[in-house]
Amino acid sequence: MHPKGKLVIIGGSVDRGSFSESETDLKRSLKFFEKGILKRITTESVKNSDSRIEIITTASSIPEEVGEEYVKAFAQLQVSNVGVLNIKTREEANSEEYLERLRNAHVVMFTGGDQLRLTAIFGGTTFHHLLLDKYQNEEFLISGTSAGAAASSNNMIYQGSSSEALHKGEVKITGGLGFINNVIIDTHFVQRGRIGRLLYACASNPINLGVGLGEDAGLLITDGNNMEAVGSGLIMLVDATQMRHTSMSDVEMGAPVSIDNLIVHVMALGDHYDLKNKKLTIQKPSDFAI
Repeated sequence: MHPKGKLVIIGGSVDRGSFSESETDLKRSLKFFEKGILKRITTESVKNSDSRIEIITTASSIPEEVGEEYVKAFAQLQVSNVGVLNIKTREEANSEEYLERLRNAHVVMFTGGDQLRLTAIFGGTTFHHLLLDKYQNEEFLISGTSAGAAASSNNMIYQGSSSEALHKGEVKITGGLGFINNVIIDTHFVQRGRIGRLLYACASNPINLGVGLGEDAGLLITDGNNMEAVGSGLIMLVDATQMRHTSMSDVEMGAPVSIDNLIVHVMALGDHYDLKNKKLTIQKPSDFAI
C-alpha cells in the first residue's frame, strides 16, 4: 500500500549542536530555504500557506534558536500557522497534549542535530505510531533536514568518520523512524565528503538505495516511490543491487574493504528517480523553469 502522504528529506545544515556550527551559520543556512525548499514544502502541503506546521526541534541542542529561525523563515513566505514542539522525553512523546497537536497538523518538520536523539525519544511511542498512521492514510507531509532526514528511513547511519568509512566496522547503522523503506540516507554529503559512508552502508545491505543529500538539496517523495530533486544542491544515489562481490565478510575489523560494481547516479534540480524500477530521468534544462 502506497502512503497518501509526502516526504521531503533535506541535506541542509541548520543546527550547531552536533556539528559545531555557529548561530550565524544557523541563520545563514536557513536563508536558502525561504524561496526554495520551504516554499515547495508549503505548496505541496494540503492547505498550502494555511496548513498547520509543527517544527520538531528534538534533535537539536539549541532548540529555541532553531525553532525561532524556522518560524521566521516560514513568515517570509507568509506562512504564519507554525508551532514549535521541543519534545525532550519519551513521556512527553506519549502525552495527550503533543498528540493532539500532531492530530491537528498538516505538516511536521524535524530539524537538524543528533538523529539518535530522535530515534531514542520517538521510536515506538504513541507519537511515532500516530506519525506513521497519518503519513500512510492522510494527505500529510513529513519533512526532515540533516538529522531529521537521516532518521526518516528504516535504516539510519548514526556514526562513521568520512576518511575511514571504507574500513570494516567504521560506519555504524541502526534503525530509523521508518517513513520510507529500502533507503538509507546521509546528509551534508558533498560538503563533508561522505561518499565512503554511503558506499559502505549500501554494500553492507544492498537492498537499500543510498541517498546522499548535499546542503540545499532535497528529495520530494510521493507514493513512497517517486523521488524529485528539489533545491539547488546535488544528490547522489548509490544502487548496490548489481554488486558482484565485496570483501566485507572476509577481512578483519578495521581493515579496508573491496567492493565490485556499484551503480552511482547524480541528481540535480527537477530530476526524477523511480525507486521501484531503479530508473533515473534527467530533466532537460529547457523544460524546467528555475
